Amino acid sequence: MTRATDHHLPQPGAVRHHSTVNTVEKSDLGASPFAALGLIPELVRAVAESGYTDPTPIQQQSIPPLLQGRDILGCAQTGTGKTAAFALPILQLLYGQKLPAPIEHKPARHPPAQRKTRALILSPTRELASQIEESFRTYGAHTGLTSTVIFGGVKQGPQVQRMRTGVDILVATPGRLLDLMGQGFISLRDLQFFVLDEADRMLDMGFIHDVRKVLAALPPIRQSLLFSATMPPDIEALAMTFLRNPARVAVAPVSSTAERIAQSVYKVGKNDKPKLLAYLLKDPSLSRVLVFTRTKHGANKVVKQLGDAGYRGEAIHGNKSQNAREAALAHFKSGETRILVATDIAARGIDVDGVSHVINYDIPNEPESYVHRIGRTARAGAEGVALAFCDWDEQGFLNTIEKLIRQRVPVIADHPFASAGGGRGERTESAPRPNQGARPSSPSHRPPRPDQGSDRGQRTDRGDRGSHSSPPSHRPPKPTGRDAGGARRGDGPQGDRGRPAAKPHGRPSGGGSGGGGDRSRGAAAGAQRERTDRQLDWMKRIT
Repeated sequence: MTRATDHHLPQPGAVRHHSTVNTVEKSDLGASPFAALGLIPELVRAVAESGYTDPTPIQQQSIPPLLQGRDILGCAQTGTGKTAAFALPILQLLYGQKLPAPIEHKPARHPPAQRKTRALILSPTRELASQIEESFRTYGAHTGLTSTVIFGGVKQGPQVQRMRTGVDILVATPGRLLDLMGQGFISLRDLQFFVLDEADRMLDMGFIHDVRKVLAALPPIRQSLLFSATMPPDIEALAMTFLRNPARVAVAPVSSTAERIAQSVYKVGKNDKPKLLAYLLKDPSLSRVLVFTRTKHGANKVVKQLGDAGYRGEAIHGNKSQNAREAALAHFKSGETRILVATDIAARGIDVDGVSHVINYDIPNEPESYVHRIGRTARAGAEGVALAFCDWDEQGFLNTIEKLIRQRVPVIADHPFASAGGGRGERTESAPRPNQGARPSSPSHRPPRPDQGSDRGQRTDRGDRGSHSSPPSHRPPKPTGRDAGGARRGDGPQGDRGRPAAKPHGRPSGGGSGGGGDRSRGAAAGAQRERTDRQLDWMKRIT
């Protein structure tokens, strides 16, 4: 099913004007596969005008039971048409109900009965809420039903005014919804349909308590739906708290990725990721690229690095104002911006046709986020490419992702910035500082007394600092610790290493005092005693 490209995002609280895309003959409506699902001509016409041709598997399984009034527990990978799967039957069921007519006998000053909110769709992010409301407007173009979207980050005035006018369908994020409910601007007592969309992301973002508050405010008699891209046990437990004997629909294994997405990973050091990204962007086949980072600061940094490399990109994350986020997304949709850098907060709300490549600049630490990220490409039956940059310390995240999706992600090693072990060679131990360990920090680290029978670890080419027993030109060396093998390093000249050991406190032995050998041994013993005294004197002064 092909989806028409959107060129703008709706402003929250604004009045919705509907427009058609294509002209469809009424005679063709009855032959549409959507008509075979039981949809009324008004909806089939809107679907055809939007460019849809065939329903997706999730739509084929969800629409009939929803039209029968059953609750739905749906699980499908992203980009498979979950929004249309619940929007079309809700629109049809609301359209089939007669709206309250104005009371004729009352004076003219009394306005007609206000529309009541009869359907609520709860979404985790602003972008996704805007996309859902836009879908309701598109599909309901010929029904006369009204809709609006409310979310935080903008002034509530226009949203409050729109709710006072009355709407049939409300799409909201949990925070702003509870805020306006607390102020008395929104009432859910007439609600007939409740949809919890992207439930797993709702829990990941910490909205579980807000969701429970909304559930507590719902009327007991209603039709409820839960749709999610993944179905962990926590989601099923939550679903059982408000769904009644739901029909289960699933079109792919839990936490699977789209088959049309070609996945691969580049092992690259962290410092080389900007260079690799710029290198890949030289390929013109990367026509519309969505780059995901782990943090907001990282997204801004990537945009700056792209600018330095000559590529224009825009960032979208929670620290951006709503106007800036909508402008960046609109530029990306229209093709004005080739590269959009986003965080996981926006992964579920980016529904853009023609995304050629999704690049995981940072491997997500939550494996489910990987599924949602790469689901931004290969949407509506198209094909796409998902690339990942993996540093050595992200290998554990990659292993968890492969376990979740039940497949190995191929590694591309043929690139200029390849590094063994995913960049393991980029990280090296810091070199020791010069003279490290020269000054012992505690008595347990003090160097031992030199062996009196050997002159290893002693130097004769440096003078003593402040020694009273010899000229300043003969300074003893500082202890230099031990070498990598654990043995003491020989600090003296190589000539000293070869000299015979002398007895430092003994007298020359052997022949007479005038013998040349005795004099030589006596001189060596004196030099040894002098060196030892200087060493001990230096140690006393520093300790």
